[in-house]
Parts: sequence; C-alpha cells; structure tokens
Amino acid sequence: MSKTPTTPSVTRIALASFIGTAIEFYDFYIYGMAAALVIGPVFFPGGDPSAQALSAFLTFAVAFLARPLGAALFGHFGDRIGRKTTLVTSLLVMGISTTLIGVLPGYEAIGVWAPSLLCLLRFGQGIGLGGEWGGAALLATENAPVGKRGWYGMFPQLGPPVGFLLATGSFLLLSQCLTDQEFRDWGWRLPFLASSVLVMVGLYVRLAIAETPIFAKVLQQHQQAAMPLKELLTGHLAPLVQGALAMVVCYALFYISTVFSLSYGTATLHIPRPQFLGMLCLAVLFMAAATPLAAWAGDRFGRRPVLLLAGSGALLSGFALKPMLESGSPLLITAFLSMELFLMGATFAPMGALLPELFPPRLRYTGAGTAYNLGGIIGASFAPYIAQRLVAEGGLAWVGGYVSVAAAISLLAVGMINETRDDNWR
Repeated sequence: MSKTPTTPSVTRIALASFIGTAIEFYDFYIYGMAAALVIGPVFFPGGDPSAQALSAFLTFAVAFLARPLGAALFGHFGDRIGRKTTLVTSLLVMGISTTLIGVLPGYEAIGVWAPSLLCLLRFGQGIGLGGEWGGAALLATENAPVGKRGWYGMFPQLGPPVGFLLATGSFLLLSQCLTDQEFRDWGWRLPFLASSVLVMVGLYVRLAIAETPIFAKVLQQHQQAAMPLKELLTGHLAPLVQGALAMVVCYALFYISTVFSLSYGTATLHIPRPQFLGMLCLAVLFMAAATPLAAWAGDRFGRRPVLLLAGSGALLSGFALKPMLESGSPLLITAFLSMELFLMGATFAPMGALLPELFPPRLRYTGAGTAYNLGGIIGASFAPYIAQRLVAEGGLAWVGGYVSVAAAISLLAVGMINETRDDNWR
C-alpha cells in the first residue's frame, strides 16, 4: 500500500520560497548600496567622483551579465534532478560570494587585484541569484491550489522588498553609528559579513521542504529533458523572449529609483546619506504593499490586465522624474520614490506566476529563470551606469525617458502574451 505524500502547509511553502529570495536580494542590494556610496573610492581611487561612480556601477552590471548563465546552469539541474537541491546550492553560492566581498582588501592594499577579484565575486553573486528566483517561484506555484497560483507566486516576490529593507536598514544604522571615515574604512563591510548568518537560516528552512508535487510527477514518469536549455531555445523561444522583455520595466523602475537616485541624491543634491536611506526605507513599503494587491488582482482579473495597467503607469511616471527628483525637496523626492516602487511592486508581483506559466514542467526552472534574468540584462544591468551618463549628457529628463522606454518595451511584450491565468499546467 503506497503512502500518501504529506502536503506541505501554506506557511511552510511561503517561508521557504520567501526567505531565500529575501536573503539573496539582501545580498544583491547591499552591493547596490555600496556601489552608490563607497565602492568607487575603495576599489577605484585616483579618479574624480564621477569616474569612480561610473566604475562602481560597471561592477554592479557584472552580476546581471552572469545571472542568465546562473539561470541556465541551475535551471539545467533544477529540471533534471529537482527544485529543492538546486535551490540550496544557489543560496550557498550567493552567500559565499557576498561574504568574501566583505573581507576583500581594497585597492590601497593589493592594487589592481582588488577590482579584479571584486568583479569575480560579483560574477559569483550573479550566478547564485540567477539560479535562485526561478526555483523559489516554482516552489511556491507548483504547490499552489487551482486558482491561487498568483497568490502563491507572491511569496518569493515579497523577498525583494524585505531584502531591500534589511539592506537599507543596515546601511542606515551604520550611518547613524559610524563616522564617514569609519564607514569607508571598514563599516560598509559589516552587512556583507552578516550575510553568512542569514544564509544559515535560509538553508535550515529550505532543507525541510520536500520536492514539489508537479516535478515529483515528472521524475516518476521519467519525463526530464536531456538538455533543458537546448529544448527551450529550439521549442520555446517566443515565450522566453516575451517573458524577458516583460520583466524590463520592473528592473528599470527599481534600480533607477534606488541605486541611481541614492547616488544622485547624496552626491548631487547633497542630501545626507542617513536621510536619503530613510526616505528609501519609507518608499519601499509601497512596493511591499503593492505586491499582494497585484498578486490578488492577477488571480482575479488575469495577469495581462494588471501588467498593462501598471506598465502604463510606469510609462507616465518617467515624465515625473525630472521635476520631482530635481526639486531637491525631500517630500517630493520621497513621493516620487514611493510612486516608482509601488509601480515596481505592481509590475513585479504577477511575474511570480506568469513566467512559470509560460513553460511546461520539464523546462520550467530553466525557462522561468532565464526569462527573468535576461530581463535584468536589458532593464537593470547598466541602468545606473546609463542613468549616470544620461544625467551628465542631457539631464534628468533623459533618465525619465529611459524609464518610459523600458515601460514601453514591457507593454509591447505583455501585449503579445496570451493570458495564462486559466491554463491547466499540471
């Protein structure tokens, strides 16, 4: 007599899919914060502040270039041997890379080796994060009951705002407790070192979760793809491209309103770093609030209507960037950041269900993860760098135009995707 497998509780599924993405995005965001505040002087000394910022933002881009490789690598094993084991490994890769950045000597200590090793570790961060999101989304959605995939897919989407709050809060606390010199000398390293503790917590939770029932059926019936990436590119290229382009606006909204705005606000507008970090902490609450609302609406009305509405709002928001950010008013700037991050949450939440729904179970880890991370190359990898160049060449209006163009790209992609809410994907 066969034993009926135990269905994991909603709480356990939510925690396991959420906690990994929260930790992984914490790791990713602390680098973004450091790139905006201190990476340039520590690893690229000798140039003017603008050149240092550009160099720091280029190292920021390295991880985004690595993320599709991580999605393909971990996706291969996630679609071959299972979601759980692959998720544990991706979390380890990300955590080790982040912790090592915290102990990496600066340029003054080891010269050109410092920026070279920094880029290598950023590449490791990108590989780990590239394999993380797809697996976390599948852990949630492949355990979801009928009609609740959008809601379950929200759990990993809550990881980024929580990870961002942890990252911003840690830098805000350091800004309050340390002098600028102490922060530059050693204080910025503490959030990176703290990642090792968070990773242990994430591993403990993830190791207690069983394989998803949908992929367990794939294993039982021996339906795994021999080469998931090859099969994806030859048989499912259109949904891959459409999913990647649909993600562009999410990334552009987030990294323009956080990494670029933090750099611009502190360096050009001379808003004190603790004050601007506090403004970002308030603004990201709007992203967290938008996430469950958009996920619920995606289950109720469909993924496409929610994404089309939120994407249209993002397109219009680009026109508000220059007057609100250039005003120098903390109130107006906070209102702008809150608006952008609310729209980011609204465009991001439905993706937890939409991207997995675009692909069959045997290719789902590779497909969802690769689409998600290819969107990052277009929308985020060079976003802070491009924005820094645009503001230098043409002013903030050009940066607003960048946001609007990113939104238009995603709107066109979503318009080409058929509604997936009611698909029978089991």
